[in-house]
Amino acid sequence: MSFSINTREIEYTAPDGQRLVGYFASPVTDQAVAGVIVAPEWWGRNEYTEQRARELAAHGFAALAIDMYGDKKVTTAVPEASAWMNQTFEQPETIVERAQAGLQTLATQPEVNAEKLAAIGFCYGGKVVLDLARSGAEIEAVATFHAVLSPKAPAEKGKVKAEILVLHGELDSMVTLDDVASFRQEMHDAEVDHEVIIFEDAKHGFSNPLADERAKANNVDLGYNAEAERQGLEAMYELLDKHLK
Repeated sequence: MSFSINTREIEYTAPDGQRLVGYFASPVTDQAVAGVIVAPEWWGRNEYTEQRARELAAHGFAALAIDMYGDKKVTTAVPEASAWMNQTFEQPETIVERAQAGLQTLATQPEVNAEKLAAIGFCYGGKVVLDLARSGAEIEAVATFHAVLSPKAPAEKGKVKAEILVLHGELDSMVTLDDVASFRQEMHDAEVDHEVIIFEDAKHGFSNPLADERAKANNVDLGYNAEAERQGLEAMYELLDKHLK
């Protein structure tokens, strides 16, 4: 079943005072529904992130594409994206605090059942939602696409409440298979319920149809893979349906 949807922008504020602007999408229904935050690639809260929020809403979830840089800044240039992302690394709590602010904003919307929350993220946004889960946030599921897997601090046993799904490209040169092995060990050590799916012939950015264009413009090793995108989204919805419906 595909729902009709409503969308709007929502302003909220991070603990550090930064003005953030999220993009909210929800199904047209009389009942409050589960909510999912969508954390963006390092390009910022762009149309791709908003598209994923709309798709979640059509599937029956309320979704908030969160703003990690402030004032809904977006770019298509690597130097700017890298600078903005690195700014969020300067203070150790910035990423989790901004993600938590987005999660709280989502939970307070009248369309949302605050007892059923999850998070998904892409690339940099994958790190955002993994660190959110590591912090002990009240989320039931996390799914990441070509995520940065290295933690601010390793997950602690008993702290992570979410089941975690990591979707990774075999040919990802930015996050290596050694990084994946280290992540798996971290999850095992912390006894976190998790699954890692590795897609053959898929590069970093495999879920984004604009990855090849961005790769060419910026001379970076990205690549779109339609089959990996399809299978990844299928696995993500299976996880979300399991925990939220």
